[in-house]
Parts: sequence; C-alpha cells; structure tokens
Amino acid sequence: MASGQTGGAPVLLITGASTGIGAATARQAVEAGWRVVLGARSEDRLRELANELGGKEQALARQCDVSRFEDQEALVGAAREGFGRLDAVFANAGMGAGRGFLQESVEHWRTMVETNVLGVALTIRAALPHLRDAGAGHFVITGSVAGRRPLPGSLYSATKFAVGAMAEGLRQEIRNDMPETDIRVTLVSPGMVDTPFFDNRPKNALEDADVARAVMYALSQPPHVDVNEVLLRPVRQAG
Repeated sequence: MASGQTGGAPVLLITGASTGIGAATARQAVEAGWRVVLGARSEDRLRELANELGGKEQALARQCDVSRFEDQEALVGAAREGFGRLDAVFANAGMGAGRGFLQESVEHWRTMVETNVLGVALTIRAALPHLRDAGAGHFVITGSVAGRRPLPGSLYSATKFAVGAMAEGLRQEIRNDMPETDIRVTLVSPGMVDTPFFDNRPKNALEDADVARAVMYALSQPPHVDVNEVLLRPVRQAG
C-alpha cells in the first residue's frame, strides 16, 4: 500500500464509465478485487452499473462532465471520501466524429475536443496531486490507433494524437519533477472497437472486454513495471 493511503482494496477511478470500454473495465476491475469510482454524464446508467457491481461497498457513481473541472474534482473527492484512497485513474471518456472537415458540425467538433483533449487533461489535473501525495499510482489513458496513423478528414484522429502526446508528457513530468514517486502512465490504443460510437455495428472489431483486459494487464503489473503503451487491433484490421 502506498504511503498516505488508508487500508482496504485498491480504488480505480473511471471516466466514461457508464457504457462500452469504461463499463467493461469496471466489471473486470471489481472481479479482480478493486473498488471503483464511476463517472459519466449518464447518471441513471452509472447507478445501474454501480448496483450491479455490489453497491456502495464496491462501486460509487457520480455524474461527471469531464470538460468541467469542478465535476472532475468532485469525482476524485468521492474516491477519497468514500473509500479513503485513490490508486489508479482510467481517463477513458471520449467521443468520435464520423464525418469530414466539410460535413461535421462545428459544435460537434467543439464538444469532441473538449471531451477528448481537455477532458483528459482535467482528469490528470484533478487526480495527480493525490497520487503524488500518496507516492504511487497509475494513470491509464484511452488513446487510439487513429492517434498513430492519421485518418482522412478526421479531427477525431487529431484529438487522439493529442492524447498520446499528453500521456508521454505526463510520464516525463512525473519522472522529472516527482522522481521519488512510483506513478505509472499507460496509453491503451485500440483499433476498431464495437462501442456505442457507431450507429451500425462494425464487423471484425474488438469487443469492449478486449480493451478492458488490456487495461487490467497494465494495472496488474508489479509496482516496478511501467507499461507505457498497449497497442491492440482486431486481427483483420490492416491500418
């Protein structure tokens, strides 16, 4: 147990937790012995998931718009107040855009950038002081194959390039400015995933649970091992 933390099972905070990869990760984390703090805009779905996972002894649910710093601070506060500790953070909230530069609405772009880029930065800003004070912890951040290989007409791809840079920038800041801490940073970059992003279910895609297993793999490593990135694609995806 890291210094500055109370006892009990470790605690994982998850944004974008109501559906998809976030919900799948919450289920696998509880199965692996973690307690979870769940944040998303959809409060009803969050509470259903929290009840499924065992109620307040295992899972806390808080409505959270990741583009609002006060919501992020409240989510971190719920972990500290409800469970007395915070061990890991999964910055997972995100949204896509399926149309190009001449088709997608400017308002959708704005919301996507605020969610995918600013939202991750605010999650880091809200949680990092607590992990620093504890002397250890783990940030897992949802990237994308689209953040390694630009897609035609895709501002979404640009947001995921930004997320990858943010993860590496965070890792370097921790190593340079907090050298005595054992805070780890992992970027999980999936290819095509069958998530609520899509109106039509994609074929030959990863399942939410596949990505959740990658998250849990990184979290399950010994404290001295920092898995910097996990890149996974469905077997038939070329790009």
